[in-house]
Amino acid sequence: MEFKQIRNATLNIKYGGKKFLIDPWLRNPTSDLPIPISEIVDVDAVILTHDHPDHWDDAAKDAIPKDTPFFVQHEVDAQSVRSAGFNNVQVLKDTNAFDGITIIKTPGRHGGSTIVEDMKDLLGEVSGIVLKHPNEKTIYIAGDTVWYEGVEENLKKYHPDVVVLNSGDAKVIGDESIIMDKQDVYEVFNAAPNATIIASHMESVNHATLSRKELREFLSEKGMTQRVLVPEDGEAYNL
Repeated sequence: MEFKQIRNATLNIKYGGKKFLIDPWLRNPTSDLPIPISEIVDVDAVILTHDHPDHWDDAAKDAIPKDTPFFVQHEVDAQSVRSAGFNNVQVLKDTNAFDGITIIKTPGRHGGSTIVEDMKDLLGEVSGIVLKHPNEKTIYIAGDTVWYEGVEENLKKYHPDVVVLNSGDAKVIGDESIIMDKQDVYEVFNAAPNATIIASHMESVNHATLSRKELREFLSEKGMTQRVLVPEDGEAYNL
């Protein structure tokens, strides 16, 4: 597979002979895209883990061809995407087939149990995905989640070779994280001892509190640098 970090949680992934766009957020006044939008949206399918505005925006709605296959977590998000004019929107079941690739929907939790309950209208439901193919490594894109028993169960069930973590330690109120912080990355590192881990969703939103520099320093202190990658925007890996 080829993994390319675009910006924030937006990814391009070549997998099983297909090109996927994950969580397209294509307009940000504070940072430029590392590659042209036309290249980013030249894909076979889009996967939207949830429809928060830093994962799915008007620029993406304008740039992505309206007949592109679109996979979403539930019917509410499907209606949101269809309302933007897209005509090939599919709600993910637990397990889904797409041209020989298996797409598995996984659960996530957008913060600790208290903040999720107190702010459920803002944080809403989130999901992740696992991609499987006979000729590829299994990749788990955890989405906007903290470390909790659901992520641990996903790791045990699917044994991914590659794990993508949204690791910017975003916070919306107080000191409670709504995506993974560096300690959560450490927990995944220990729970998936054979996996390559990629830290995504960093430095592009104003509520992110963990920088790439700080995470890399933490990884070095903990002896984690051989298995945890912290890509810059536009950086790609062949895995």
